[in-house]
Amino acid sequence: MKINILTPQRALFKGECKLVQLPGVDGLFEILDHHAPIVSLLGKGKVKVQDHNGHDTFYEIIGGFLQVDQNDVTLLVEE
Repeated sequence: MKINILTPQRALFKGECKLVQLPGVDGLFEILDHHAPIVSLLGKGKVKVQDHNGHDTFYEIIGGFLQVDQNDVTLLVEE
């Protein structure tokens, strides 16, 4: 799936990934390939992006929003 992590100042990450783990307002959740469409509020914590080789990259956020549609994941976050 494709992922874009955007802040008001810049793009943090754009590319392909295997999974994304996110800090929701009620706890952690994951998005995998072909997830159903969703819009969600994000809380403070770490976003984990795992590529197809199993390499994890982490981004610290203080909140934001997530949109998933047709295997495209967009995060609008404050870092």
